[in-house]
Amino acid sequence: MSAAAPEGSPELIVVLDAVDTELVAAFWAEALRYRRAEPLEPYQILVPPEGHAGPPMLVQGVPEPRTTKNRMHLDLHVDDPETEIERLVGLGATRLGEGSLGAIAWTRLADPEGNEFCVGRR
Repeated sequence: MSAAAPEGSPELIVVLDAVDTELVAAFWAEALRYRRAEPLEPYQILVPPEGHAGPPMLVQGVPEPRTTKNRMHLDLHVDDPETEIERLVGLGATRLGEGSLGAIAWTRLADPEGNEFCVGRR
């Protein structure tokens, strides 16, 4: 767990647009091992487990589907990427491809609505 943020520092909240907020929130809650808080229309609210640090994630309902490449995406760094990728695919992710930069390697996936993210080694 990290130290408290300096006075006046912004709080990071991740917001992801989705047409089917229930589907996307269910996926990300399981993917991040977050718990679901009481929703506040048009948001499904995901928060880290009690006692764990991490930004909250809001899944915001929007009327239009994603149509272009994400300009920002999440990277999940884990101890065993292949096992985690299999788990995420089992939750509804789609494997899109592999990438690397020197010794750093990652796998690109998409959530059930096509929002891209990567999984790499911690």
